[in-house]
Amino acid sequence: MVKQEKKKKGLFNKFLDGVEIVGNKLPHPVTLFAIFAVVVVIVSALAAKAGVHVNFEKFVDGELTKETVHAVSLLTPDGIRKIFSNAVTNFTSFAPLGTVLVAMLGVGVAEGSGLIGATLRKLVLSTPARLITAVVVFAGIMSNVASDAGYVVLVPLGAVIFASFGRHPLAGLAAAFAGVSGGFSANLIFGSTDALLSGLTQPAAQMINPSYVVDITANWYFLAASTVLITIVGTLVTEKIVEPRLGEYKGKSSKAIDVDKVSAEESRGLKFALIGLIAFIAVIAALVAPANGVLRNPETGSILSGSAFMGGIVPIIALMFLIPGVAYGIGAGTIKGDKDIANFAAKSMASMGSYIVLAFVSAQFVTYFTWSNLGTILAVKGATFLEAVGLTGIPLMLGFILVTAFINLFIGSASAKWAIMAPIFVPMFMQLGYSPELTQVAYRIGDSTTNIISPLMSYFAIVIAFAQSYDEDTGIGTLISTMLPFSMMFLLSWALFFAVWFLLKLPLGPGAGLFY
Repeated sequence: MVKQEKKKKGLFNKFLDGVEIVGNKLPHPVTLFAIFAVVVVIVSALAAKAGVHVNFEKFVDGELTKETVHAVSLLTPDGIRKIFSNAVTNFTSFAPLGTVLVAMLGVGVAEGSGLIGATLRKLVLSTPARLITAVVVFAGIMSNVASDAGYVVLVPLGAVIFASFGRHPLAGLAAAFAGVSGGFSANLIFGSTDALLSGLTQPAAQMINPSYVVDITANWYFLAASTVLITIVGTLVTEKIVEPRLGEYKGKSSKAIDVDKVSAEESRGLKFALIGLIAFIAVIAALVAPANGVLRNPETGSILSGSAFMGGIVPIIALMFLIPGVAYGIGAGTIKGDKDIANFAAKSMASMGSYIVLAFVSAQFVTYFTWSNLGTILAVKGATFLEAVGLTGIPLMLGFILVTAFINLFIGSASAKWAIMAPIFVPMFMQLGYSPELTQVAYRIGDSTTNIISPLMSYFAIVIAFAQSYDEDTGIGTLISTMLPFSMMFLLSWALFFAVWFLLKLPLGPGAGLFY
């Protein structure tokens, strides 16, 4: 039995090693993304010459419109002019760039003043070692309420926390990344993604039933339960597969926190930081809580949909670190004046140099892929294939999850995919007797589970940059082979969980059943 277990473990590890070796034999990530960009340009020209196109219906500003999308060649004179004239704009408008740099201004001050180090020591000293993996994965899942901030804050912190426990920092990074991105749709509370997706599901449902309403809480019960599932699975994968495969960390991390007792000065700083945080939260609450709050949507009064609160979540996160960081520095004596604050922020920007280079090339690749319409064509072709298969019940839904997971490798945006897929699948499944809420939750499973293995995912580049701060040889192959077990186990366990939920006929949310 022992030999069989070793053999099984050996075979799986050999497979992952093979993925890593093949991936890392590829050029440096910067070069690789540049090659990808060139390949997209060439493929776009071939697809356009072959007349590749798709016909479909999608929602634009709440209205269903018929659309024909053709592959667009980027090797035409217009395409070449577009590539050159938009290179800077592609870079500056690349969503992760601004998110990362703005958030890091606040994080840099909190780190430079010593707040993060002291807080982590408190965490390390107060949290049982056996629970730290679960805490990191769970925190990653919950961070999705704060939009994309989890990628910037929790992914690198996961590595620091693990290093502080004497564990491999890349295992901590992977655990946090798995929670933030692989468990993207799971959460105990609903947020902007729920509002965004339900806003696309409702008009699709109204194609069959004009009075149908899809609430923001439509999938709440299922996704809250999924939070527990993903935390457990993410913890087991980290501790039983990923960390043993990484082995002992041989490098020396300058970012690891020495687990010493918190000093009197640090304790005083932490008290100041807590006061600063409470004051900041009180100010934000005053701007959000009233019915006419400044940060609410001025037209609808919503906190989540179209509000300045959600639109400004990144600077809010930055201030949430900056203000307590400054308060800590004053209390602990690590900040003597405004020059220290500026230097801490500047130091954090200097550390982002490699990411900025990677972001420039990644931005060109992702933009070219969008311009070419290749992603949309793949999405519609995949949807058409599933529609033609003719399955019903659980096999139909599991097939839908798999197709969504595959399409997600090419179109990372949850709303962009759902804008195309909802008008196809929601009415079709309603006619088969399945509720729009069921179709939406199945979509969300597939949309989450393959984020962590797709180089097209916007934040994939920054995770590589974070990993390279611990192992400079880390490449795309290393990250994909590390995250693949999470992706496979999340997809398998979440799909099985969905099937059990379906068989038990449990409600998906308040007033949201499985059947139409």
